[in-house]
Amino acid sequence: MNFRSIFSLFSSDLAIDLGTANTLVFVRGKGIVVNEPSIVAINRTTNEVEAVGKEAKEMVGRTPGNIVAIRPMKDGVIADFRYTEKMLTYFIRKSHNRKMLVHPRIVIGVPSEITPVENRAVMDSAYRAHASEVHLVEQAMVAAIGAGLPITEPSGNMIVDIGGGTTDVAVISMSGIVYSRSVRVAGNEMDEAIIGYLKRRYNLLIGERTAEQVKIQIGSAYTLDQPITMEIKGRNLIEGVPRAVTVNDTEIREALADCVDTIVNAIRVALERTPPELSADISDRGIVLSGGGALLRNLDVRIREETGLPVSIAEDPLASVVLGTGRMLSDFRLLRRISLE
Repeated sequence: MNFRSIFSLFSSDLAIDLGTANTLVFVRGKGIVVNEPSIVAINRTTNEVEAVGKEAKEMVGRTPGNIVAIRPMKDGVIADFRYTEKMLTYFIRKSHNRKMLVHPRIVIGVPSEITPVENRAVMDSAYRAHASEVHLVEQAMVAAIGAGLPITEPSGNMIVDIGGGTTDVAVISMSGIVYSRSVRVAGNEMDEAIIGYLKRRYNLLIGERTAEQVKIQIGSAYTLDQPITMEIKGRNLIEGVPRAVTVNDTEIREALADCVDTIVNAIRVALERTPPELSADISDRGIVLSGGGALLRNLDVRIREETGLPVSIAEDPLASVVLGTGRMLSDFRLLRRISLE
C-alpha cells in the first residue's frame, strides 16, 4: 500500500458547486454533505458574520437595520470577495465537522464564459479558505457527467444547466466542449421578472422569497393541462398596506416569457453552431436539462415544441453539478483533461 493510497483513505477532498442561489459540497466517500443557500448575514455594526446558509436565508427581507443578508455570488461569479471567502470557510468547516486543521483539495464548478479575472477570484477565495489545491471545471461539463451522459464517447451530448445566476448550454464530445455558451438569465432573473410583473399589474410589492415560492408553485413555460392559482401576499404600493391578490398560471407564464425565450434562443443558437455529425447524435439522444431551473413546469415541453428534439430532465437536477464535480475527485485523469488551468 503506497503513500498515495494511505493519503486517500484520510482524504478530505471536496467538490463544491459554488452557485448563485445554493452552494453544495460533496465529500469523497460520503456524498453531498452541505446543500444550503449562498447567503451570508452580516451585522453592520460589528462587521461580524451572524449566519450563513439556511439561517441567513430565513433572514432575507426580515432583518433589523443593522443586519443585512448578502448574496456574495452574482450571475454565477463572485461579486463580494470577503464574504465569499467567509461563506466558503464556513461550508468547508461544516463539511469536515468543524475541524480546523483540514486543508482539502477542492474542485469547483464555474460558468463557461467566466473571465480570467473572475476565475482568479474563485481560486483565491478557495485558497484563503485553506484549500491545499484548487481545480476549476466548467459547470456544463460536470453537470453532464452528474446527469450520467456518456461524455467520454465520440458522440454529441447536449446539456442545458439552468442555475440561479446563469444558464449554461453546451455540446460535449470526447470529454471536450465542442460549443458552450453561458447566458446570465436563470432562476434569479425569473424571480425578478415575477416581482416586476406583480408591481406593474397589481401595484403589489413582494420580496425575493415570495417570488421564488410563486415560481415554484405556479410558474410554467408552456400551457398546463390544469390551470392553477395562488394567493400572493405583499404590500400595495398605492395604499401602502398589506394586500393579497390571486393570480393564475397564465399570468406568471406571461411574466416569465422573456426569461424562457432567452434560454430557448440560447439552445437554438447552440444547435445552429453544432457540427453536423454531432447534430445527428443530438437528434437521436436529445437535450438533457439540469439545474434548479429544469424544474420549471413544462420547460421540457416548450423546448421540445421549439426544437422538435427529445428533451429529458436529469435525475436529480439540483445536484447534477456537484455530483459531476464529485466524480472528478476519484478520476484525476479526467479532471486533468477538463480542468480550466
